[in-house]
Amino acid sequence: MSTVALPIESFGVSHKGCVRDHNEDNYLVEPRTGLWVVADGMGGHEAGEVASASIVDHLATIGIASSAPDLRARFEDRLSRANAEIRNISRSRGITIGSTFAALLAMDGRFAGLWAGDSRIYLVRGGAISQISKDHTEVQELLDRGMISAEEALTWPRRNVITHAVGVNDELEIDFQQGELMPGDVFVLSTDGLTAHVSDTEIEAAVRSEPPQAACEKLLETVLARGGTDNVTIVLVRVGDGRDGSLHADRSKAEGQGR
Repeated sequence: MSTVALPIESFGVSHKGCVRDHNEDNYLVEPRTGLWVVADGMGGHEAGEVASASIVDHLATIGIASSAPDLRARFEDRLSRANAEIRNISRSRGITIGSTFAALLAMDGRFAGLWAGDSRIYLVRGGAISQISKDHTEVQELLDRGMISAEEALTWPRRNVITHAVGVNDELEIDFQQGELMPGDVFVLSTDGLTAHVSDTEIEAAVRSEPPQAACEKLLETVLARGGTDNVTIVLVRVGDGRDGSLHADRSKAEGQGR
C-alpha cells in the first residue's frame, strides 16, 4: 500500500482573480496516493480550462501505487494520456491549447517535483525558501544564456512566453527534481498568478507562520488585494514530524478542484 513516510497536511485554493472572467486553473490534492498538482490552462476562453482539467482528471485515476517507482510510472502514464487527449482536442477545434503544471509526488520518505511551464514548486526548509522548479519560459532561457540580467527579466516584454506545456507537442517534455522528505518541510505549488504579485520572501513568511489552510487563504487574499491580474491557484503540503508513530496521517483539506 502506498504511504508517505511522515504525516502530511495539505490544502488547496483557486480563484479567477480580479481581472479574468473565468478560471482556467485546476488543482488536485490526493494525499492518500501521495500526489498534489496545480495546472494553468492556456488557449483562450474555455479552451485553457479544458486542458488543465484533462491533466487533473487523468492524474486523479492514479490510485494506490505499490512503490515510489510505480507511483512515478503511473504519473507519467496519466500525464501522457492527458497530453494525447489535449492534442486531439486541439486538432478537432483547429486551435492550439495546452496547460502548464507543477506536481509533487511523495512516498517512502522521498519526494519528486515535476513540472512543465511556469507553474512553480517551492520548498521551505530550515527557515529558507528555494524554488526547486525552473521556469520553462523564453525569459528564463535568455537568463540562462546570460543574454539579459535578472533586473531586465522583471520587465522583459515577452516574459510570459512559455516554452514547454502539456498538449502543445506530441512529445511531452517535463523536468523533475527529487530528494528526501524532512520533518517540517513545506512545499508550495502555484500557478503564476501567485508569483506575479507575491515575492518568495512573502511566500516563505506566510507558510512558516500558518498551517496550510490559513497560509493558502492569506496568500490568496494578498494576491486579490494587489489586483489579481490572473487566475491564481495555490497548494501547500506540510510534512509533520511523525511523532504520533503513524506512517501517514491524512489531515488534508481541499476546496474542490478549482474548476
